[in-house]
Amino acid sequence: MPRQPFDYSLYLVTDQGLCRQAPLLEVIRQALEGGVNVVQLREKQLDTRRFVHLAREVKELLSPREVPLFINDRVDVALAAGADGVHVGQEDMHVLDVRQLIGQSMAVGLTVNTEEDVLAANQLPVDYLGVGPIFPTTTKEDAKKALGLEGLRRLRSLTQHTLVAIGAIGAETASEVIRAGADGLAVVSAVCASHNPRSAAEELKRRIVSARS
Repeated sequence: MPRQPFDYSLYLVTDQGLCRQAPLLEVIRQALEGGVNVVQLREKQLDTRRFVHLAREVKELLSPREVPLFINDRVDVALAAGADGVHVGQEDMHVLDVRQLIGQSMAVGLTVNTEEDVLAANQLPVDYLGVGPIFPTTTKEDAKKALGLEGLRRLRSLTQHTLVAIGAIGAETASEVIRAGADGLAVVSAVCASHNPRSAAEELKRRIVSARS
C-alpha cells in the first residue's frame, strides 16, 4: 500500500524534559487542538520497551485525528508501534537501509544541514527534508552550525523536496522562515516548554498561514 502525503506545516518534535507544565501526552493533546499536523517522538533517554509503550500511547491519541506519528532514529520502535514514519539524521541508519526495512507504506524524513547533504538527498527516497538548525539551538546537543535565513534560501534553491525547518523557531520568527522557503516548521521548546501548548501552536499556525498568503 503506497504511503499517503502528509501536511508538514506544523511539526511537533517532543522532548519530555521540556514539558514542565504537564505530562507529555497532555502537551501533545493540547498541541493537536492548536493545529499541529505531525508529531515526532524524539525521546533519547527512554529504553526500548518504554519507548515502544509511549509510541503506542501517542499513536492511539493521534489516529482519531488522522495526524501522523514519526519516530526519531529508531526504526524498530516505529515498526513495533505502527508509526507512520521515521526521521533519521546524517549519522543514523542510511535512508536506503531504512526504506528496505520499512517498505513503501511508511514515510522517511532526513535531516540536512549543508549543500552536499541536500544534493545527496535529491537522489534518495525521502518524503521530506528536515533543514536546520535555522537559528542556534540548545534542544539538540549535537546540533550543527546555524544556517540562518540566507542558508535556508540557498538550500531551498537546490531541491524540490518538502523542507521542514527546525532550530529555535518560535512565533516571532515563524513567518520569516516560511517566507525564506520552508514548507513547514518543526518546533520543540516553542510548544513543549510553553505554559499553554494549545495557544502556542495556534499562534504558530496563524503565522504560517499568514506568511503563505
